[in-house]
Amino acid sequence: MALDEAIEVLDSRFYRLVIHNAHVEHLWSGARWAEGPVYVPSAQHLVFSDIPNDRTMRYDERTGNVDVFETPAFNANGHSLDNEGRIITAEHRGRAVSRIGHDGLREVLVDCYEEKKLNSPNDVVVKSDGSIWFTDPTYGIDSDYEGDSAESEIGASYVYRRSTDGNLEAVIRDMVRPNGLAFSPDEGTLYVADTGISHVGMECPPDIRAYPVSTDGTSVDGAYTTFATCTSGVFDGFRVDLDGNIWTSAGDGVHCYSPDGVLIGKIRIPEVVANVEFGGLKRNRLYICATTSLYSMYLNTRAAR
Repeated sequence: MALDEAIEVLDSRFYRLVIHNAHVEHLWSGARWAEGPVYVPSAQHLVFSDIPNDRTMRYDERTGNVDVFETPAFNANGHSLDNEGRIITAEHRGRAVSRIGHDGLREVLVDCYEEKKLNSPNDVVVKSDGSIWFTDPTYGIDSDYEGDSAESEIGASYVYRRSTDGNLEAVIRDMVRPNGLAFSPDEGTLYVADTGISHVGMECPPDIRAYPVSTDGTSVDGAYTTFATCTSGVFDGFRVDLDGNIWTSAGDGVHCYSPDGVLIGKIRIPEVVANVEFGGLKRNRLYICATTSLYSMYLNTRAAR
């Protein structure tokens, strides 16, 4: 797909973020629902989820090969790296947030809130202080397709923060189905997508909300503002670049929003996009998980962290 076919410029600010001779690369197909990518710099590979097939996949940048990283995988969805380079995983079927240690062993970090099982952790991000923030909608327990069908014990879908000493707090309680999340580069804002339209219709618009983070960095402080509303499908997973632009999944590809909430451009993808991740040795390669496939495109920007 050529640049003029894949790129839609809606604001002149988008021109400096794309490279005139770069193009969208189709890297692999074979998933039922590709999601949750995380780049592991020490291994130069991307790990991503194929949730309904209960496996995580691995794309090797050095060889271009894709193989199975782990199966079964507890219907893993979102991934992140902690400050020691270990993979943190949001598990649908495990109803837990886990960590893969440097020895390759899985450790459950949290699976309950107030002695009730979590719903099905969906996406996860690690803050610079080592705390783990994650969303917990019900998609993994709504049916047997991406987990095990079950009733919610908590009865709601929250955003949680797990401190480095293991304390778990529900930091956001006013969302229908919180999904993707990311911090601004200065960590002063927490962005969270709500995909509750899947359960209650337009009573819950497909938004990304911006929550101010408290001065001590341990919670959110004050009312949210609506950062953006999706114009095609819903926002699912997203990432933030070093200038604070948000690169987010959407129904027609990847949408890029400037820090002031303006949709400045799109990368058109011929499948519904679920999530994205910055990779490559310079963190300037945007990996795109889109329904059955993995794509990528080099950009003139890089990850915030």
